[in-house]
Amino acid sequence: MSPPKKDRKIQPIPVNSYPPKVNEIGSAEFTRTIAQALHKEFGDTHAAVKTVVALTRANERAVKNWFSAKNGPTGRHLVDLVRTSDEVLEAVLRMSGRSDLIVAKKLGESKRTLLKMLRLIGELQS
Repeated sequence: MSPPKKDRKIQPIPVNSYPPKVNEIGSAEFTRTIAQALHKEFGDTHAAVKTVVALTRANERAVKNWFSAKNGPTGRHLVDLVRTSDEVLEAVLRMSGRSDLIVAKKLGESKRTLLKMLRLIGELQS
């Protein structure tokens, strides 16, 4: 059955008519950034790949592709990586334009470290 002749014709919106996104990140940049964070956090050995496989329960071949920046992790695996790796968390925050949260995270860590050091100094003086 063919559509009636009086049917509305919907014209597609040309791709160039959408406003450009500011700081848009491409998939190549995403995979490269995640790979750099993985190398920085876990190292360059086969043991690093095995560690990430254990943390994310992802296929070993997929994790090797993450390390070599051929592919990036899927959403579920990215969440697992963010949960366990500060480097990946910071990379995701930088890519999303939320550097302010990186500063807040580092301030919190610094405060905990300073309080721990002050506690140790107090114990040594007693």
